[in-house]
Amino acid sequence: MKKGLSLLLIAILALSLAACSGGSNDDPKGEALTAEITVQVEEDWLAYYEAAKARVLENNPDAKIEFIVTGSFDHLNVLDDTDVTNEDVADVFAIPADRIYTLSQNEALAALDAKAMASNVGGFSNYDAGLGGNFKVNGEYLAFPMNIETLITFANPANAEDLDVDLSGSVELTEVDFETILIPVFDAWFGVAVANAGGIELLGKDAQGNLFSDMTKDFADLNQQQQDVLTALYDYWKTHHQAGTDLWDEDAAWGYMDTQFAPGGNTALRIEGPWSTGNLTNHAGGNVEILPIGQVTIAGHPLTHWQGGWGLAVNSRVELDEEKMLLSQLMIEEIMNTDYAVDLFKATGKIMENVPTSVYLNSDLSATDKAVIEAVIESYEEAPARPLFTEWGQVWDTWKNSLLSWSSVNPQSVEEAYEQMKASFDALMANF
Repeated sequence: MKKGLSLLLIAILALSLAACSGGSNDDPKGEALTAEITVQVEEDWLAYYEAAKARVLENNPDAKIEFIVTGSFDHLNVLDDTDVTNEDVADVFAIPADRIYTLSQNEALAALDAKAMASNVGGFSNYDAGLGGNFKVNGEYLAFPMNIETLITFANPANAEDLDVDLSGSVELTEVDFETILIPVFDAWFGVAVANAGGIELLGKDAQGNLFSDMTKDFADLNQQQQDVLTALYDYWKTHHQAGTDLWDEDAAWGYMDTQFAPGGNTALRIEGPWSTGNLTNHAGGNVEILPIGQVTIAGHPLTHWQGGWGLAVNSRVELDEEKMLLSQLMIEEIMNTDYAVDLFKATGKIMENVPTSVYLNSDLSATDKAVIEAVIESYEEAPARPLFTEWGQVWDTWKNSLLSWSSVNPQSVEEAYEQMKASFDALMANF
């Protein structure tokens, strides 16, 4: 976005949206909007978006809202490969939180009057403390919260009974058979749950904004909690390595986990995202129990993932047109209308940050859906915010390559295994 234009438009929109507070779809001048916008929507979301569009057009019958039906990541790929002027790039589209800084650097996103939008939508007790604050870059709100997400625990209750695993309380990784709980730890998306349990900062920023990593310390200099969790991680690898399982094979691990999670398999618990509910239910023979991620512990510390999520953003080209900005923001507000939170979940599987758990639990959602929502919200509330700065993107391969190297190097102690990790993170930090 262009800074001068953004500041001027924000001032205009602040006055405009303040004048229409209370969720009205009317133009602040007393005239209905007549702008035309495009909105990216996934195929499965279309009916819900159509209903939101109809509500916007009730008060703005001459406005036009057209849909670009495509996957969210496919849409972002088009944006990455071209630019914001491409007509195949929508005016309003969904983005994962971890893309906010890259899209900001590419000047792809318009600044939103998010606080006014949040007031209209309602339900935010502290907007800046949640996803809304994560979407604030250099003083500008570049997306509006769509949904929260984090990893949770899935249990096969039949296998748990066969393996004598009590699902009513916490299950400690180091106290059960090595296949009872399967986590593809080499993948940093899952590995951060272990790192967070150990209070290990893979890559962070200090108060002065300087990058640092706990993984560049000598093992002896790590605190006891960090050492204990890394020791448990090493022992977890060692038992799988000695048994010749595929858990440390980045290609074969997924099929191995599915097989073991099936009825009669050796696995009672898996860590996954809520989007895997249907798949894991099928693998478990049609019956799963869904639990918060922290019900699994490692070295006595609960697993903890991230506070992740998605937002709805506006193409920066729209900043040139006040009416389009207003219509775009109204469409976002209506998509995120809390009165339709349950419908949004049914259509998209997305859980709104600003809606109480009770709204979902008192709805007509299935028992499984309610369990998922309850587990996600509880796990999310216990999780740290996801790091969104662009440098963190280099951690993915750094973590993966260092853990996968264990199977070829065959370290004989946790200290030797940690040296492989430290060398990788030393090389990472040298890039900065």
